[in-house]
Amino acid sequence: MFDSLSDRLGTVFDRLRKRGALSEADVAEAMREVRVALLEADVALPVVKDFVASVRERAVGQEVLRSVTPGQMVVKIVHDHLVEMLGAEGADLDLAGTPPVAILVVGLQGSGKTTTAGKIALRLRKKEKKRVLMASLDIYRPAAQQQLTVLGEQAEVATLAPVFGEQPLAITKRAMETGRREGYDVVILDTAGRLHIDQDMMAEVAAVRDVVRPTETLLVADAMTGQDAVTLAEEFHAKVGITGIVLTRVDGDARGGAALSMRAVTGRPIKLMGVGEKLDALEGFHADRIAGRILGMGDVVGLVERAAETLDQEKAEKMAAKMVKGAFTLEDMAEQLRQLRKMGDVKGLLGMIPGIAKVKNQLDAANIDDKMIARQEAIILSMTPKERRNPKILNGSRRRRIAAGSGTTVQEVNRLLKQHLQMSKMMKQVGKMGKKGLMGGGLPPGMMPPMPPVR
Repeated sequence: MFDSLSDRLGTVFDRLRKRGALSEADVAEAMREVRVALLEADVALPVVKDFVASVRERAVGQEVLRSVTPGQMVVKIVHDHLVEMLGAEGADLDLAGTPPVAILVVGLQGSGKTTTAGKIALRLRKKEKKRVLMASLDIYRPAAQQQLTVLGEQAEVATLAPVFGEQPLAITKRAMETGRREGYDVVILDTAGRLHIDQDMMAEVAAVRDVVRPTETLLVADAMTGQDAVTLAEEFHAKVGITGIVLTRVDGDARGGAALSMRAVTGRPIKLMGVGEKLDALEGFHADRIAGRILGMGDVVGLVERAAETLDQEKAEKMAAKMVKGAFTLEDMAEQLRQLRKMGDVKGLLGMIPGIAKVKNQLDAANIDDKMIARQEAIILSMTPKERRNPKILNGSRRRRIAAGSGTTVQEVNRLLKQHLQMSKMMKQVGKMGKKGLMGGGLPPGMMPPMPPVR
């Protein structure tokens, strides 16, 4: 998300940083470009106007124009305003109340609402240690209730058994009664959506809200919706009263203007964002980290948190011990690739590394993605244990055999071997520095950032 906005703003601010002093005209020109960048990223016009006016007012102040690094000061002002626009306050789910508390999930059909209900349930079960019950109120879409049941099985979360012909309000009352009787902490109610906003849908959701008085009413919105997301957010907030927003398909949208706009027009925080199709691909929304990613500053905290949640600590420590000794085999490389794939979308991970925007063109040319990582892993798995431990024995005939076995080309095998050689040299340097050098980059032990394949 925000790739195009990040690219445009990066170009603007690079020019500002290169100038020793800034005039009001320089700032005005930069703000015009920021305005165009925000509009092209699908940010709503009223939001853009307010943002640019606020930034310009602060950026033309004497303390900025006369500062030692005026370009950096302007970037900081834009960063602070982005944080403010996205919501500087914390945005955890509100679970306060007498159990079972209700979470109402609302939104249009096709926005990923039912899958998001499953993701939230899994998150509450694993992270908050809550007993969760899910109930589908969607009696209109074919197999909607069965879909939630399947998601419940995958997340190891209970779902309310459907009863043929039962209406949404009756399902709601039965779900809350079951929650009370069986000692659940949270009941997640997945409401019915429509292809567009209509009065029947809003009236039904409002009636359910009045019955359960939820602690959270979460609007699920597709990040790729664009300008329509603003209308959607305004309508739901006016008719139902949302408490927070969950953005889905964040990993598939390069613009991200919906996120900036929805928070600004509703005044309600973005609480969660879906970053992939898997049930565990749901992240908390942290405005300061997102602002950092937009401005190319990365998100080391988010990267380390993601690693801590998904990496096998014991394997990582063993890998760290080998690194300190300067040993790094192809088997170790395969293990790193497996760990990397567990952490999620590779391009998303790269965006969390500070300064990565500076080498974006090289990374794009290298075509680093999940498929490339899978191909590299397949190449290593097509080798014999002896070959993985001693790649020097890999002559031409062996390389042809490995390429055929992995469904790749000899050129790809050669590139991987060159990449392994580069990483081995890096490991030896790290080994000389000891564990202090290993941890200096902010990543967990045993986890190296992905390297572009050598061409």
